[in-house]
Amino acid sequence: MKYISTRGNVEAKGFIDTVLMGLADDGGLMIPSEIPVISAATLEEWRSLTYQELFLKIFSYYTNDEIPYEDLKEMVYTSYANFRAPEVTPVHPINDSLYVLELFHGPTFAFKDVALQFMGELYSYISKKQNKIIHILGATSGDTGAAAIQGVRGKEGIKICILHPHGKVSKVQELQMTTVDDSNVLNLSVKGNFDDCQKVIKDLFADLDFKSKYHLRAINSINFVRILAQTVYYFYAYLQVEGSADKKINISVPSGNFGNIFSGYLAKKMGLPINKLIIATNENNILERFVNTGEYKPGGFTSTYSPSMDIQVASNFERYLYYLIGEDTEKLSSYMSALQTDGKITIEGETLQQVQSDFAALGVKNELCLDTISKYQKDHGYLLDPHTACGIAAYEAFNGPDELGITFATAHPAKFDEAITLIDIKQEFPDEIEALFLMPQHQTVVDHNKDEIVQLLKFFYESN
Repeated sequence: MKYISTRGNVEAKGFIDTVLMGLADDGGLMIPSEIPVISAATLEEWRSLTYQELFLKIFSYYTNDEIPYEDLKEMVYTSYANFRAPEVTPVHPINDSLYVLELFHGPTFAFKDVALQFMGELYSYISKKQNKIIHILGATSGDTGAAAIQGVRGKEGIKICILHPHGKVSKVQELQMTTVDDSNVLNLSVKGNFDDCQKVIKDLFADLDFKSKYHLRAINSINFVRILAQTVYYFYAYLQVEGSADKKINISVPSGNFGNIFSGYLAKKMGLPINKLIIATNENNILERFVNTGEYKPGGFTSTYSPSMDIQVASNFERYLYYLIGEDTEKLSSYMSALQTDGKITIEGETLQQVQSDFAALGVKNELCLDTISKYQKDHGYLLDPHTACGIAAYEAFNGPDELGITFATAHPAKFDEAITLIDIKQEFPDEIEALFLMPQHQTVVDHNKDEIVQLLKFFYESN
């Protein structure tokens, strides 16, 4: 298996080189040169596998044996040893037609743990094998930062800097990042929104001299390993649901940066017979507008009760666009240039019909989000976080009478108590989250100024 760039100007790479490259050197995103297809018979054989066993089966198609099997196995089992559920991502039935895949049983109570606990182990492994320091640089709308920091804090040979939008993440998200006092962790709280943070990251990765000098590595979903690790739980959820052998299965996914939903698109291309992939967004509904009209155009930023999806520029959209237009790298490059110059991309005709065949999408308003939380607490005794509530609302909008729905619960509701308290629900915090409020914080507040951020990074990377 080789990996290539969506823009076609990077020499094909192996698995480990792809991990280390993160954002492709031509500004594109790395993807496999071909996607393996899993047969129906093999899928049936996988139905009885544990999460860890399934992970190893799927990754075996992509790693080219660059990592010895026993080493990979040790990384996988270590990654999930500290999850609070033995299944890693348990499936919870709500009613006869709805299941919730709980992705919040990792150390930071969010779905990002599932991929980033493994990526932390993987980066540590590569650093030791190559005897090279790794500087991880990422932006977060809330959950990625905490999960990434947790995955690598205290690890020798690794430093991590995370940018988050100042005052635009939940208090628990902020505390999970900024109460970490390990010397290899730097938190920068940027006066701006997530898109501002993400742009700085992309600009720095596009500066090949800076990237090379400081051994920059990506932890965001621009790194294909993030996408692949998330693909595992699509397979796991589908194979765990009773009736998946003879009923159509829809999967509804809260998604702001298009990474989580693209993982489902990859799973479907690999042969997982998902019926509908449903994108749930909030009032920052660029993805809903794209699916419904064919216009991909970042609009005005809106703060919502589901802040992890408060995103206008979805970085993984480029990967989907590549496949949508027939893997034409020149056409893809022209589209991305148009996005920079004209501020939008427009898809029409049969291509738009393909988009609408691939996805359904709903931008959930704040009021509907809160109403959904109230409804499911009252009717089912199940408390949703606001992102999961958006996913449930989208499931209700698109699930057919003879179909089963799986909605991803992407975070524990304790991470977003600001929304929960608005509907007079009093929840009990897990002990790990309660303890955060008693701990001192460690962060540097900065203006949205690339030069200032670069100076702080240089000092951090060059210090012992």
